[in-house]
Amino acid sequence: MFVEYLSVLLLQFCLCMDITYHVNEEDSPHTYIGDIAADSNLSNSLTHQQHTLITFTQLQRTVESGSHLFNVTNSGKLYTTQTLDAESLCTYNKECSRIVKVAVRKGKTFMKILKVKVTIEDINDNQPTFPTKEISLEFDEGDGKGMKKSIPNAIDKDVGFHNHMIKYFLANSENEPFSLIVTRRADGISMLEIVLEERLDREMKDIYNINVVAKDEGSPTKQSVLKVRVIIKDENDNRPVFSRNIYNVSIKNTHNKNIPILTLSSTDSDTGENKKVSYYFSPMTSDTVKRQFQVDHSTGKIFSTESSSLDTKLTYQLYIEARDGGSPPLSSIATVLVNVINQHNNPPSIDIDYVSAISDNTATISEDTKVGSFIAYVMVTDNDVGYNGQVSCSLHHDILQLVSMGSKEFKIVMKSSVDRETQDYYNVLITCQDEGFPSLKTEQMFSLQVTDANDVQPQFNKDMFKFLTYENEKPHFPIGFINATDPDLGLAGKLTYSLLHKKRHPIPFQISNYGFISTNQSLDREHRDFYEFEVFVKDNGSPSLNNTVNVEVEVLDRNDNAPYFTFPSVDPFTLDVHYHPQSKNDITVLRASDRDNGNNAFLKYEIVSGNERQLFKLDLFTGVLSYSRTVYQNDAGSYELEFVVKDSGTPVLSATTSVSLTLTVSNKTSPMFTAVHLQSGNNLNLTWVIIIVVAAVIISVAIVVSVTLCFIRGTNTRNNSARVRENSQYHSRAEMKQLIYQTNNPIVVTKNPEEMLSNNSPSIISSNQFYPEENSSKDWKTATLVRTLPKSITKYSQPIVVTSSDDPVMIPNYLSDSLATLRDSCLTLDEQYNGLYEEIPAMSGIYNFNPSMSPNFMKKYQQHC
Repeated sequence: MFVEYLSVLLLQFCLCMDITYHVNEEDSPHTYIGDIAADSNLSNSLTHQQHTLITFTQLQRTVESGSHLFNVTNSGKLYTTQTLDAESLCTYNKECSRIVKVAVRKGKTFMKILKVKVTIEDINDNQPTFPTKEISLEFDEGDGKGMKKSIPNAIDKDVGFHNHMIKYFLANSENEPFSLIVTRRADGISMLEIVLEERLDREMKDIYNINVVAKDEGSPTKQSVLKVRVIIKDENDNRPVFSRNIYNVSIKNTHNKNIPILTLSSTDSDTGENKKVSYYFSPMTSDTVKRQFQVDHSTGKIFSTESSSLDTKLTYQLYIEARDGGSPPLSSIATVLVNVINQHNNPPSIDIDYVSAISDNTATISEDTKVGSFIAYVMVTDNDVGYNGQVSCSLHHDILQLVSMGSKEFKIVMKSSVDRETQDYYNVLITCQDEGFPSLKTEQMFSLQVTDANDVQPQFNKDMFKFLTYENEKPHFPIGFINATDPDLGLAGKLTYSLLHKKRHPIPFQISNYGFISTNQSLDREHRDFYEFEVFVKDNGSPSLNNTVNVEVEVLDRNDNAPYFTFPSVDPFTLDVHYHPQSKNDITVLRASDRDNGNNAFLKYEIVSGNERQLFKLDLFTGVLSYSRTVYQNDAGSYELEFVVKDSGTPVLSATTSVSLTLTVSNKTSPMFTAVHLQSGNNLNLTWVIIIVVAAVIISVAIVVSVTLCFIRGTNTRNNSARVRENSQYHSRAEMKQLIYQTNNPIVVTKNPEEMLSNNSPSIISSNQFYPEENSSKDWKTATLVRTLPKSITKYSQPIVVTSSDDPVMIPNYLSDSLATLRDSCLTLDEQYNGLYEEIPAMSGIYNFNPSMSPNFMKKYQQHC
């Protein structure tokens, strides 16, 4: 009894060991695999009679377990029930086996369950197969060495390692400009590329035929050939690119089959058919997965099938190929992981701490904050597990950047500088999402307030300001407004104005704190008609910024100066004129000047009185005094002529002068007066004798008086010469072309006007020696409204005789007249800078000469004075 009990225990111990068998695929049905009774060693411990009582029964012959592929007889023989195909039963790179559970009984007594493992050995029954037997490639003839073109790879359905491995090479490619590069992807599929080894010339050859051989490593080896036809043309060289390489999807086991689990997206840079992408299961996807899921070829949507039964907490791995419509088609592979779970997926939460904040969701920065400065700290929380708890955050902004600090921590830093004057307020959005499916996302927005810094200097709206104003206005008269702006805030934007000028040249202007320029005294254009200075503006920031701008002010003229005569220079003036029948009509030229300009200095001349006999006429514009009709003997005599000169301003200003003109007429003027002249010849000689005597006495007295006056006034003249020279520079530019010196010299009337004017105006000096034009218009003083010539105490006269030869002959009283003239000259020639040399453009135009001062005369003048 004890021995029998021990035998049962030993039998039970032996039955706990599994039995492993090997069988080749593609064997015919009912192929004998092995004897379970013998291989389990049960017969060794039992008697022959006991051996016949043992029976074997196969358990759970189901499709799911794969045990239906085998049959176990009562005696323990194991057979196949059908032809086994490793490619349909198993997947690549995994052991292909099935478990058969066998119950062992001894009579009616249940002894043990044996687990029998049957390994299905793969045979090399499949050759590598290309998707197509022939393809076409296109190369552009401009493609250089190294240009690559992808070709489809071959697939070997065998699941054995060596049977599945494929090697590729080019057949008979020694003379062809191409080579083959083989690389392997993550899923083990090879990627084939035809590489251009040298530059192509389509004109030489436009088509190449290449054979690509795919050979497995089974025994015996199998191979297939892909014929590649290379056309020298454009190419489809861009593969579809998935938005992700790996998609992680979590779904419930009760997922609705009409709702897509995932929509794949990819892009292809090509155009036309080459850009059209279709989606397929990669050959590496197992048949089990294909039964559970399906993919829409055109949209890339993945659905669960109607017959699928998703197991909880099971992960499915799908290989999806995106294939374009090019020829040959190019493809890319993405991996889709489908997690069937029952847990919840919660969105992440975002917490932000600001360096400088004015509220819970508003931060502040100064506009002078440097790039890279720390702005805020961001912490993200997601307590989900797996992919649902993996979080990524993003911040898309022009001036801020989100930098990861690891472990769901981030910092916000300055990416670029800010300018408050351009933009002082920003809205910032931070987005965080987990890696689950559907991906849950959280967004949080905050505001960024930019505070001001004094970084902008005041700016003027013009490069230069030009203003016009009239003279004689009261002080504080407005000139103009200087417009300056500063976009800064507070004291940094508050401006202060001031004027800059040279210390030696003060300006009669002032400026207010608002930029308004006004005068601080009345302006005098004749003193200065143009001002140039700078306006300085600064803000009140720290540090203070400033700027300057040039300002020009032109002073416009008002008619505030009356004209004055420059010839005759004294009032009254004595003029002796001798008329000859052959004389010209012109007698002399009146000259006047006006310190104003423009119309205010445009002068007109008129005879006021003394011309009752209408013997004389005065040119309105040139001032030329001439005869208005034929001169007769009875016209001889004295004429008290009064002249007026008027300007064209508003109101009109004028000046008058009087000339005592004594006219003598030649006895040849008219035949009816011949006898009278013959009879009065002795009287005429006596008259000349008297004149000579009187002139000699006058000259003697004049010499003494002149010497005395020159000595007394010499000192005053030197003291005042500097001031006189300065004042003389203020005459208008219209008077500065030519200047003539005027005296009470006698006027000789001849047939030659040039000779007459040369004798009547012996002392002329160019104004350029005394009145530089660049200074003349800037330093004038204000003149009185009415100019009256100085009254002469003694009248000066000089007889004039015109001979029959038309040569002027002076009666010998030159010394008397010259000394009398020099007496005035001591008072006037030393003041030659005071305007006694006036502009005579009309005289120069009429008589066509260029007057100049006699050097001998100047020498005599210097010796006398």
